[in-house]
Amino acid sequence: MDDAEANILASLGRVRLCDLAAADGLPSDSYKMCVSALTQSLAQYSAAVVELPPADAALLRSGLDSARLFFHRRGYGSGDAVSGGGGGEDDAREWCKTSGYYSDPQMWLEMYDFRPGITAAEPNGAAELPPSGLPDIFSVLGKVSREVLDAISFSLNLRSCTFTELLDNIPLRSQEVSSSVLSACCHSRPSMEGAQQHSVASQDDEQLLMFSDQEQQIDKTLVTVVKSDRSGLYIKDLRGQWILVDGGLGPHDVVVYPGLALYQETAGYVNPAVHKIEVGNLQECVFGRCSLVFKLMPRSVARLSGSEMMAAGHGVDSQFQVPILVNDFMQPDHSANQLFPKNNEPSPHGEQEASYNFVMKRKKEGRKTKQLPPSKRLRLEAQRVLKERVQDIADKKGIKLRFCSLRDCESHTQSLERPCENIRIEVGWPPGVPFVHPHDLPNKAKLRFLEAYEPGWTASQQDVELSFTEP
Repeated sequence: MDDAEANILASLGRVRLCDLAAADGLPSDSYKMCVSALTQSLAQYSAAVVELPPADAALLRSGLDSARLFFHRRGYGSGDAVSGGGGGEDDAREWCKTSGYYSDPQMWLEMYDFRPGITAAEPNGAAELPPSGLPDIFSVLGKVSREVLDAISFSLNLRSCTFTELLDNIPLRSQEVSSSVLSACCHSRPSMEGAQQHSVASQDDEQLLMFSDQEQQIDKTLVTVVKSDRSGLYIKDLRGQWILVDGGLGPHDVVVYPGLALYQETAGYVNPAVHKIEVGNLQECVFGRCSLVFKLMPRSVARLSGSEMMAAGHGVDSQFQVPILVNDFMQPDHSANQLFPKNNEPSPHGEQEASYNFVMKRKKEGRKTKQLPPSKRLRLEAQRVLKERVQDIADKKGIKLRFCSLRDCESHTQSLERPCENIRIEVGWPPGVPFVHPHDLPNKAKLRFLEAYEPGWTASQQDVELSFTEP
């Protein structure tokens, strides 16, 4: 591992699973630090490292050993190109029913999908014997992914258990099939038919990196957790550089990264990871590159929308305000290109909450943003502080307060049918109590409102502005 890779690994957020466990009451300092490290790493590198307890790490190592033996003993042939139990992932309408073994020669990939609620079968109808330990590993990695999801929810100031409606029951009820899936994967096994024809790496060029034909991928998951027996997972960071995220990891470490479903549900505030797998330089390895990949998926009957983000006071673009059925979201015609029309890559949200500590402002090279005039910055700061003051007043009176977005109300400020009025009815706002929003007041009224609760506020902000403008 070179110095650049070592620096990246040192910068990746590394948290312990036990520190991610939320508890009742006020959040501890260790929990807040853990969430901050996790979310900052996801913002900058689209990935983070989670350290598991020793018992869970030992279970994963045993699972990797079992997966290597499973694929090594299994002969590869053209008849295995379609999965056994679920009909294959090529059948898009059956995306939540895949199970058993299948292979993809173009990606040099063999995979065994374990999905609770489905018993995989061989083509002859006999029960398929899977790698050992998959049910226990499914439980361990499922817990990891849910803890990460809860931490992201905390960082975005969403209500606890916000994503519960999207997820499967714990445990599954009778006749239910898991939407999430655990995959035992094997890349570049030399015995795969035709693998030698695809290989162009030679012993004279050991540094040549080979990737699968489908180089860039974005999982349509909420969260993905990966544990591999050798490095090779590359993810594109905030600057557009490919970085190796699983090189030099410890035996207790797993890699986690967000998917496209989480991007949709958080209205673009959490970017999905764009990733690829190195499949070269494995000619001398008889087992190839084995990994365990857990994909936390939303239920097929659930809906993805930005409603929870709007309820928390976040600005939500129009493309995220229309709910979409998960089953439709998973279809091939709903690709990442529809969400990221420019360069087929995720773009950061324009305004990020300070609690998430995102530094995701995409700028064109050589282009500088025009600095706002002091008066405009003062008004924006007044709007932010005003929102906090109104929230404090509502909390003291025990009133549930929801802020609608400016975009919803900017054309309805003089109408009795504006969205604010609907929210007043929805939350049961007491009659006669002013329902104040930052955009309900003109700029001068905002300043007068703040001066009433904090005398001298405007003068203090102007002093700050002068300190920035002085050379």
